[in-house]
Amino acid sequence: MKANKLFARRSCRFIVTTDANHSYPIAPNILKQNFSVDRENHVWVSDITYIQTKQGWVYLTVIIDLFHRKVVGWSMSLTLNTSDTIIPAWNMAVTSNTISKELIIPF
Repeated sequence: MKANKLFARRSCRFIVTTDANHSYPIAPNILKQNFSVDRENHVWVSDITYIQTKQGWVYLTVIIDLFHRKVVGWSMSLTLNTSDTIIPAWNMAVTSNTISKELIIPF
């Protein structure tokens, strides 16, 4: 490589952006990576992702019931405002499901 004047190009150094040294309370890990659930409406998980379209970015919020891996609530929005993303998905999930026992939603 040296004879052909080739060299490795180094990438940028990794920059840590998370501050783990804080005094804020940390929520307990209730699930502990155990995603098998014995009844419906016991554990719901959620995520937000973005999709590029010709009109711009669209944000998709999804709430999934871990029992049968079914989407129970979702919303699409042009902004990441809580009132446009999380709340409509939550409203869809609670109106389409009967919650009779404890429900765990790890955020």
